[in-house]
Amino acid sequence: MHITYLGHSCFKIQDKNNSEGITIVTDPFDKTVGFPVPHFEADIVTISHDHHDHNNAGAIRGNPFIVKMAGEYDIKGVSIEGIEAYHTAEKEKGEKNLIFTINLEDIQISHLGDLGHTLDEKQLERLVGTDILLIPVGGKYTIDAKKAVEVISQIEPRIVIPMHYRTSNSKNEQLNIDGVEKFVKEFGSAPRYEDKLKISKKDLPQEETELIILKV
Repeated sequence: MHITYLGHSCFKIQDKNNSEGITIVTDPFDKTVGFPVPHFEADIVTISHDHHDHNNAGAIRGNPFIVKMAGEYDIKGVSIEGIEAYHTAEKEKGEKNLIFTINLEDIQISHLGDLGHTLDEKQLERLVGTDILLIPVGGKYTIDAKKAVEVISQIEPRIVIPMHYRTSNSKNEQLNIDGVEKFVKEFGSAPRYEDKLKISKKDLPQEETELIILKV
């Protein structure tokens, strides 16, 4: 499996062992975010919520299956579940947000979208077995660094990859969120930096959770 970070909450996830060469894109953004807009071909697109910086499925080429509702899906042998959550800590007032679990190559990836709160028991039950956690850390519009560490301790993944933080490419409202450095300090362990993550089930860490920052 290859995981490439495209910026904001967008990842390209490729199943290299599948005979069809499955490609999944999470939360594709539009040009207002500041990163190059993804225009490649994909089989599946997941959308956590209907904001311009997360829902630009029209930019993805091919004829991808778009997943933007809660529920269980089996698409080309990829098992995906959308789990309801909220964009803000005040759940009763907040917009809905979807958490996605994606299972391929015997690895479970959980993408938290624009999560704004710690998880309840029902949500945690659906996230049992998470191997790789894609988690927002920038604050303001999502959980911040401190809350992100709390959520990580709830889920106990094997690998954590931060997303939705300010970088040198960020512009507009994304300039108001924190950079990844604050999260690294809260996490308390030195990260490993990679251009992209190439991993199989046997490569997953067996003891402590590993922090990996993907370059963008």
